[in-house]
Amino acid sequence: MGGFSLVHWIIVILVVVLLFGAGRVSGLMGDVAKGIKSFKKGMADDEEAEPRRLSSERSAEAQPVPPPAAAAAPAVPVTPAEPARPAEPDRNQA
Repeated sequence: MGGFSLVHWIIVILVVVLLFGAGRVSGLMGDVAKGIKSFKKGMADDEEAEPRRLSSERSAEAQPVPPPAAAAAPAVPVTPAEPARPAEPDRNQA
């Protein structure tokens, strides 16, 4: 009851080839290979960009930070809202 045996995989592959055709399957495999190559290239680019990103962050940290504009504005006191009144019972109901 475990996994598929070799016979099962051969039957599955034959059904896929019959349904989609050999050209379609090989084209699909080519697209998968291109996707893997693109992924590997993107990962390599990320590894190269990491040292550049870190050096740019360090140079940004070295620059003085201006004070936020919100700190210069005076604080406005906030008044609490009026508490909700309980609903009055309806006296017209019988």
